[in-house]
Amino acid sequence: MIKRLIIMLVACGLLFGGIFAYKAVGNHFMNQFFDNMPAPTVTVTATTVSTHPWREQQTTIGSFAAINDTQLTTEASGIVNNILFDNATSVKKGQLLVTLDASVDEAELRRLESVAELAQLELRRYQRLFKDKNVSESELKRKESEAKQAIAAVDSQKARIEQKALTAPFDGIIGIREVSLGQLIAPGTAVATLTSVTPIHLNFTLPEQQLSTLRNGQTVSATISAQPDEVFTGTVTAISPVVTPSSRSVDIQATFDNPDTILRSGMFARVSLDQGEETQNVLLAPQSAIQFNPYGNAVFVIQEQDDALTVQQRFVQTGARRGDMIVIKDGLQPGDRIVTSGLLKLRNGSNIKISDNERVQPSEDLDPNVVNQ
Repeated sequence: MIKRLIIMLVACGLLFGGIFAYKAVGNHFMNQFFDNMPAPTVTVTATTVSTHPWREQQTTIGSFAAINDTQLTTEASGIVNNILFDNATSVKKGQLLVTLDASVDEAELRRLESVAELAQLELRRYQRLFKDKNVSESELKRKESEAKQAIAAVDSQKARIEQKALTAPFDGIIGIREVSLGQLIAPGTAVATLTSVTPIHLNFTLPEQQLSTLRNGQTVSATISAQPDEVFTGTVTAISPVVTPSSRSVDIQATFDNPDTILRSGMFARVSLDQGEETQNVLLAPQSAIQFNPYGNAVFVIQEQDDALTVQQRFVQTGARRGDMIVIKDGLQPGDRIVTSGLLKLRNGSNIKISDNERVQPSEDLDPNVVNQ
């Protein structure tokens, strides 16, 4: 019985030992097979780094604002009997825009003018009587006062009639009217908005650290989403004398000529200011080619080895960014070829194949315009 049990234990040991040995040998040969397999070729895109003209710029965002922008309102009450402008058209300073019914006021003016004329005649008569010593000086003074009061009443009535007419206070573009013919309006009723946008202001802020590079007359470039392919140029015309405590920034105002009135009040703009007079040549690379890591930024440099293309990781020192490009301060030389896409599949020594797909290549435009479609 004991002998049979020993034989069974030995048989089980041999069986399990054989199974483990078989698996160990299989895993060894499998690992050896995969280790000896050639690394797969990775398809990537590439570019050759080169030097480009570069001028230091400060970029920010801003908003256009009209030099003059006001809501036109009436000074008097009355019924609208004339609207003399079209919506969204240019008007000149002093141009008549709206009139209110002034028939009652004009009738009152004629009555007051008659009273004033009569007062003048009475005054001249008293002046002759005073000269002949037929009236006292106090009576003459009373008639002079009555004549002045009558003239003042006429002037006051004329001013009241003038308030029935609304004129443009400055040249500009008038908005959409908010009153209708025959409407009875009260003093202060909004009629339309008048905006002067030729020229136009651009308001933006910059950090206080940039104060030393700012000056009046400095060139400012701006782009807007409504005209993404056009760059508008203006000049700095005002720099705030104080720094905003909460943001540590400075308010800046630039002026643009805007002869075609393309720029409108309230428009959002992307703003850039040149920070130096001289243009230098710097080495640029696409940002998509950079592996940004806490321990250092790196690129994959393409090398030829045994009639094949391989990559070698190289650490670089980067600088300012603009558009899709970034300045390379150290680590690359002009003419080096680097990988621009497919970086996640690469390691040192990886074999690569370069694709000619231009659609995935980053733009070399340093001032691209992003358009929402």
